[in-house]
Formats: sequence, C-alpha cells, structure tokens
Amino acid sequence: MKTDSGLNGLRWLPTLRRYLAFVLLVNLAWEFAQLPLYTIWQTAPLSELIFVAAHCTLGDVIIATMALMLTLLLIGDATWPQAGYWRVALLTTAAGLAYTIYSEWLNVSVRASWAYAPAMPVVPLLGIGLSPLLQWLVIPPLAFWYAGQGAPAH
Repeated sequence: MKTDSGLNGLRWLPTLRRYLAFVLLVNLAWEFAQLPLYTIWQTAPLSELIFVAAHCTLGDVIIATMALMLTLLLIGDATWPQAGYWRVALLTTAAGLAYTIYSEWLNVSVRASWAYAPAMPVVPLLGIGLSPLLQWLVIPPLAFWYAGQGAPAH
C-alpha cells in the first residue's frame, strides 16, 4: 500500500481535530468554572460573564493551536503523530504554560486588565493565579491523551 509520506497520509488531521475539539470544550467549561475566582464575577451581568468566558475560550484555543503549530515546526516531522507524539505534547504544553504565565503577569500586574478575587489562590513566586496555571498543566496533556485515542499507534 502506497501512502504520501510527505503528508503522512493525512493521519495527523484526525488527531489535530480531536485535540482542538477537546481543547475547545474543556477550556469552555474551565473558563466558566473559574469565573468566581475573578472580580468580574461580582460586578458583571450574566451576559458579560458569558461573553468573557467565550472570549477567553477562543483565546485558549488560539494559544493551544499556536503552541502546537510552533512545536510541530520546531521538532515535528512527517511521521507525527505516529512518532514523537508525547515529545510534541510535552513541548506544546510547556509553550502554552509559558505564554499563560506571561499573559497573566501582563494582564494582572502590568495592565490591570483583570483582577483576581480573594478566592483565587496565587502562586507566590510568580504572583499569578493557580487556576490558569493548572488549566495549562491539565488540559493540554488530557487533550493529547484524548486525541491519541483515535490516532494510529504512536
């Protein structure tokens, strides 16, 4: 059986679709769940909270997509996802986490675009909320695990 080795028979496409679908749905749930950890929870009407959660979810999907694309450009090859799957997952997670640390610092400490409620646990050395850190430590690896369930052996 002949396959196009340059595109790996497009075997990466179902993996990418499953990864992004998981990232979208789980981040949407996470964004709604963590709203009480931000001051906007006490001040904004429901319509604004819905908009904020949807807007942040879109940002999460963009971050997750760009982190994966950057990783694939840096260390991926035509055999992904069959080879190097978890190496790509690890670096993608690290890239998303690094961006989140920067973004939280910038938007909370520098720009004051948003603020944490007293209920938000703050990581001492970083001065940023624990919830967004956990979001990027938990969701990408789970998304890769889920995406890999439908992928050929890797």
